[in-house]
Amino acid sequence: MNPGDTLEPREYPVTRADLVAYADASGDQNPIHQDDDVARSVGLPGVIAHGMYTMALAARAVSDWTGAAEVVELGCKFTSPVVVPAEGSVVVTVGGTVKTVDDGLATLALEVTCDGTKVLGRPRAVVRA
Repeated sequence: MNPGDTLEPREYPVTRADLVAYADASGDQNPIHQDDDVARSVGLPGVIAHGMYTMALAARAVSDWTGAAEVVELGCKFTSPVVVPAEGSVVVTVGGTVKTVDDGLATLALEVTCDGTKVLGRPRAVVRA
């Protein structure tokens, strides 16, 4: 990894079944992640993916790019929801750029989008290079 390197974008389809599996694994059974009526009743456009699930997809991309490198830091702000349709899937795309490599640590600036909209604000990862 060298500063300026562009990391090949990764695409991850997200289905309602993925949200149910994540809810079961994480214990986050908030109905906005599984029930359209509840999601709409609180002003959302429909069922949305868990923010931490979306962040986990970013972490998966970092792992795909770096192999066995240790992730020392991962952070972001949750800026836009990932709306998941009842049928089929929606695609979350994760891209990245190597910003710096210093003292054995590489800082990656990430871009996480869904349907062309950034869904995570200022996502970044630091890995042991």
